[in-house]
Amino acid sequence: MNDTKIPDQVVFDVATQKYDSSLKPYATNVGAPVITTTDTVAWKNRSINKLNHKVQTRYQEIKAQYDQLIQEFEYNNLIYNAKFSFEPIIGDSYHLYIRANDETFLSLIAPEQCNFKSLGSFRLNSDQIWEKIV
Repeated sequence: MNDTKIPDQVVFDVATQKYDSSLKPYATNVGAPVITTTDTVAWKNRSINKLNHKVQTRYQEIKAQYDQLIQEFEYNNLIYNAKFSFEPIIGDSYHLYIRANDETFLSLIAPEQCNFKSLGSFRLNSDQIWEKIV
């Protein structure tokens, strides 16, 4: 350490023996503007709330689509496992019934015209997927 005294307001790095005020990330003299930290908590909270709302909304949409897909799968599984002795025509309506012995069958006869317990009416689309219509 040398004996020369450097004034307090001068920024001097003793280790490098250089003046480095321009390299500092903060103000180094009395005339410099005041550095204030910005409050980012409010911004972060707003952003988090927006993100949470967006994610929650998207989750609800995906869950609704999933539930609809599962229901469609269950109906198709039920129909394809049912008994019928004809080849269904695409676009026509058919009716699914259940007998007392839990046997399901597909029929052309509407529920108003018979006494069987109806599970619903369905239409076969061009992708060979049954869609519930009633």
